[in-house]
Amino acid sequence: MSTETTPEAEVKKLTPELLDFIAEWKSKPGNLIMILHQVQEHFGYIPREVAFEVAEKLNVPLAKIYGVVTFYNFFKLKKPGKNKIQVCLGTACYLKGGEDLILGLEKLLGVGLNTVTPDGLFSVEAVRCLGCCGLAPVMVINGEVYGKVEAKSLASIVDKYRKEG
Repeated sequence: MSTETTPEAEVKKLTPELLDFIAEWKSKPGNLIMILHQVQEHFGYIPREVAFEVAEKLNVPLAKIYGVVTFYNFFKLKKPGKNKIQVCLGTACYLKGGEDLILGLEKLLGVGLNTVTPDGLFSVEAVRCLGCCGLAPVMVINGEVYGKVEAKSLASIVDKYRKEG
C-alpha cells in the first residue's frame, strides 16, 4: 500500500504569510471577511481545516466563519476546477442568452453549476454581473473575458483550455 498523498488529499494549513496577515488584521474591524478573502486568494477556496485554524486564531466560533462563508456568494468551500468558468446572469446577459451558455456548458462538460468536472479541469458558476453589459452574454474563464458568446462557440473556447491541460 502506497503512503504517498495526492495534492487533493494533502492537509491544508495556514502559511506563514497567512499567519502574518491574520496577526496584522486581528484587531481591525471587518477582519474576518478580509482574512477569509486572503485565505481564498491563497487556496482558491476555504479549506475546512484552515477554517478551524482561522477560528482559533481569531477566537471566534467556527459557526461564525461558516455563516460568513455561506452568506457571501464569493466564498467557496470546495476546491474549484483548474479552469474557473463564470457565466454572467445579470439582466443584459440573461436576456441575450446567458442561460443558454450555462446549459451548453453543462452538456459539453457533463457537470452542472457549482461543480467540478471529474478530471478537475473545469468548474462552472453563474455570477450576477461582470460589468460588461455591452458585450452580453459574457463568460469569463480564469479572468479572460469572452463577450457576445454564442452557444455554438463554447466547444472551441473550452477546447483551448482543455489543450492547455
